[in-house]
Amino acid sequence: MKEKVNLTHEADLVLIYYQEKAAVYARVEAIEPDVKKGWFLVTLLLLTLPAQTVTWILRDEYINGEPYTMGGQSMRLEKVKRLEPAPETPADQNSQDEKKNAKHLRVIPFKKQKSE
Repeated sequence: MKEKVNLTHEADLVLIYYQEKAAVYARVEAIEPDVKKGWFLVTLLLLTLPAQTVTWILRDEYINGEPYTMGGQSMRLEKVKRLEPAPETPADQNSQDEKKNAKHLRVIPFKKQKSE
């Protein structure tokens, strides 16, 4: 029998849905096997103010986006796709070269003005 591939890994960013509404972002800190076969201890760093750490016991399919219930409430984790930086275009390179060669640029220090 073929094992399922875990699509969500440690250090991934996930969006947690509560009652079918996006609720909070979290970073997956750890995914460790639970004592029950097919279940995992998932430690999440909730990106709230202040940040909080929670550990949930979830099945592989729940970690990878299948809906489930927790305390009778519908929940779902959705992995946030990483955005790759756009490739630099020749126009971008030319503007960077112009900035490097500009002689009129100067650093303006932030100094507190003396009040009279």
